[in-house]
Amino acid sequence: MLTYFTLTQSVFSKNAVFLTNSLFWNIVIVIVLVAAAAVIGAIVTHNHDVKNAESKVAQASAMVSTMIDDAQKKAETIKKETILEAKEEAYRLKTEQERESRERRSELQRSERRLQQREEAIEKKQDSLEQREQNLNKRIKAAEAKEASIDSLYEQQRAELERVAGMNAEDAKAIVLNEAERATRHEAAVMIRDIETKARAEAERRAVNIISMAIQRCASDHVAELTVSVVQLPNDDMKGRIIGREGRNIRTLETATGVNLIIDDTPEAVILSSFDPVRREVARIALEKLILDGRIHPARIEEMVEKARKEVDNQIREAGEQAVFEAGVHGLHHELVKILGRLRYRTSYGQNVLQHSIEVSQLAGLMATELGVNVQLAKRAGLLHDIGKAVDHEVEGTHPQIGADIAKKYRENNQVIHCILAHHNDIEPTTVEAVLVQAADAISAARPGARRESLENYIKRLEKLEEIANSFEGVDKSFAIQAGREVRIMVHSDTVTDADIIIIAKQIVSRIENELEYPGQIKVSVIRETRATEYAK
Repeated sequence: MLTYFTLTQSVFSKNAVFLTNSLFWNIVIVIVLVAAAAVIGAIVTHNHDVKNAESKVAQASAMVSTMIDDAQKKAETIKKETILEAKEEAYRLKTEQERESRERRSELQRSERRLQQREEAIEKKQDSLEQREQNLNKRIKAAEAKEASIDSLYEQQRAELERVAGMNAEDAKAIVLNEAERATRHEAAVMIRDIETKARAEAERRAVNIISMAIQRCASDHVAELTVSVVQLPNDDMKGRIIGREGRNIRTLETATGVNLIIDDTPEAVILSSFDPVRREVARIALEKLILDGRIHPARIEEMVEKARKEVDNQIREAGEQAVFEAGVHGLHHELVKILGRLRYRTSYGQNVLQHSIEVSQLAGLMATELGVNVQLAKRAGLLHDIGKAVDHEVEGTHPQIGADIAKKYRENNQVIHCILAHHNDIEPTTVEAVLVQAADAISAARPGARRESLENYIKRLEKLEEIANSFEGVDKSFAIQAGREVRIMVHSDTVTDADIIIIAKQIVSRIENELEYPGQIKVSVIRETRATEYAK
């Protein structure tokens, strides 16, 4: 009700202001009209005679009075209409206020009912929980009583068992554990054998497919090179000219190239000897040019050696570019390409290292394609994996470490550097591409005819294989066969079980991997044989 009167008062205040403004403007209009009439009257008085002026003034006054009455009537009408609108607005506001009040009261009543229902539900749950708690307490007490009874019975039975068995619990436990250990070892060995058999069959099938496809698609020729080069002479008289007066020509040539010239009884031939194949190639080219030119003296020798060195540098650069092109690797630093080209004159066990690097790149790329991994990374790492061999006679360290340092110097990818370091297990490989480079390196090196090794090293490796196998307990004898690619081990059947031969094979493989250096892989076969022989008489 108070709100209703407040709204009504507000409406009437607005209307009063409105009426006041209307009356003010009406009065202003009347004043203006009176002033206009006065002016007119003055003009009329000035221009006409007094009598006519008075008549007009009277008419004007009557007109002004009429206008004032009309204005007052209009003001009264506007006032009444405004008051009526204000009452209607107040009634509408009052109706809306009452409707909102009713809705709020209804909402409050609904909220009170919901709260009451929730309180009743909570009380019921609380009663149920109290009942459950009482039941649980009863069960706990009963369980404790049963547990005490069981403990008492257990102690009685344990004492009785110890009396009957004639041994205490610790001795019985040791016997049971030993039996369980033997049974578990046997089961584990059987399980390992089954799993390895299945895994090996599947792995060998897939590996043979991938590797055979890679080798088939990447066949390359290998030329065995030695540490000496032979230069053919047109006649034996040329030997004297090469030696020169008091040996000055041969000394100049050896000093300029760093190569030893061996002039012996071999007819029409001179042997160039050097561990550095680049120097040997420079000396060979320079000597051949000198023989064709015929002018052999110290100044001419130095000139020809310089020309030969430039020619070899060009050949090295071209060899590196050709290798990059054949491998399909792009974006190498030009200095890396040049160092790569030096591998053309480097051999490892008779295998040309540049051709080996190209083949490793292609094999790794093909296997990466089959496995769905990064092909470009595998090819790039395969091409650069032996780049350290180009300068290993000039820098201290292993060729994987030297190669990694060179790759870092020319800002190669970290993954490529990792593959270079890991290809001989200097570090553990952590990427698939690194493992593929290892495999491709082994395939290229182990392929029949790809490499040669001295007879002494070969025999030592076979002897070491048999020595490692014979050092294990239970081994009767062992045989290294297949040119050292396989070792067959015979064990005593009375001391070694079928389950034990799996463990022995794994231990032998572990020692071979840690103690021997070998190309490719070595198959270890452990054989246990039991024979029963009788004679019919």
